[in-house]
Amino acid sequence: MNYSKIKTALTIAGSDSSGGAGIQADLKTMTTNGVYGMSAITALTAQNGLGVTGIHAPEPAFAALQLRTVLDGFIVHAAKTGMLFNAGIIHALADILDAEDFPLVVDPVCVSTSGHKLMEDDGIVALRERLFSRAALLTPNRPEAETFTGMSIKSDDDAIEAGTRLLDMGVKAVLMKGGHVEGKPVFVTDWLLEQGCEPVALRQPHVDTQNSHGTGCTLSAAIATQLGFGMPLRIAVTKAQEYLNLALRHSFAPGKGAGPVNHMAGLKR
Repeated sequence: MNYSKIKTALTIAGSDSSGGAGIQADLKTMTTNGVYGMSAITALTAQNGLGVTGIHAPEPAFAALQLRTVLDGFIVHAAKTGMLFNAGIIHALADILDAEDFPLVVDPVCVSTSGHKLMEDDGIVALRERLFSRAALLTPNRPEAETFTGMSIKSDDDAIEAGTRLLDMGVKAVLMKGGHVEGKPVFVTDWLLEQGCEPVALRQPHVDTQNSHGTGCTLSAAIATQLGFGMPLRIAVTKAQEYLNLALRHSFAPGKGAGPVNHMAGLKR
């Protein structure tokens, strides 16, 4: 194998000590989808399936140094951001990312599944001002979209309206994730909105499981991976949805509380 021809993907996100989300989930996703994964760590979290017990963030200059060092040593074919924590880190990273042209998926992580705040208030404004326009795709869940748009999302029409508002903020494309639904629907609908295009409903079978730790991280990392292969956006999203759905169907609980999706589900022994 000619390793010089292997595609690369970069995750710029926080570390999850339980291994189910954050850079750990991203690197597992990138590896199992066939690219060489790299990381710039924006925060250390102490967490497990029961919740987050602590956060320690590096100085913005060191977060930026990680990113710059990776970019100096590798060709990056695609990247994603996850937990960025505060405005200082976002500004430092954005100053570097503005000069790059690889596709960037922005997962606007604000709150953990267990309800722990993962971004300081100043980071919400900085993320909108510095990274929304740089993103090839924004992937908010319902609470995150409500945070950035200031509206309540309870229906498909609401999701489309919120996505439209995000496009008006300078985002090129947005995937409004439909995973935060009540009850047990047959399908989960994500809405893909792109500038100048009609909204597209992308559906996957609903998976009834409590082991959903790291779903957002996994999906955004899988999309970035597919974009790194040169896939058109809609195909990249669809392939990533299929990967996540398979990982959810084979999810498990190796410890207490909510377990992770199974990133290895698609691999043959």
